[in-house]
Amino acid sequence: MNTSFLDKIRRDYPDLKFVTGRKFAFRPPKTVVVGPEEPDDSLLLLHELGHAILEHREFGTNVMRLKMERAAWEKARELANAYGVIFDDDKVERELDTYREWLDKKSRCPKCGLTRYETPDGEYHCPKCENL
Repeated sequence: MNTSFLDKIRRDYPDLKFVTGRKFAFRPPKTVVVGPEEPDDSLLLLHELGHAILEHREFGTNVMRLKMERAAWEKARELANAYGVIFDDDKVERELDTYREWLDKKSRCPKCGLTRYETPDGEYHCPKCENL
């Protein structure tokens, strides 16, 4: 990652802690993990910074998690404009697709394959199998 870019982010957000890790991530309440160098690493950093700025802590449901991911990417878009980083919409959609695919797989009933619904407590229920 461009060291001067990361230094600027650190100066602009002195209340946040930036640490090196295996992959880019946000660890509430104030730690942004900077992953290994790769193409688009500035964009990934801005996404995780977006979580921090939006004060994302925890999510009640997996659908809420997807909404938080989308919101962090939208904040990253704003930050990219401010920092002169190219925002790659295709990359963002690919990243979001991984969550969509995960959510689709998780919501499938292991017994019948029907899409289950998730209640506010995070539990999944199958309308077919639970009505037998």
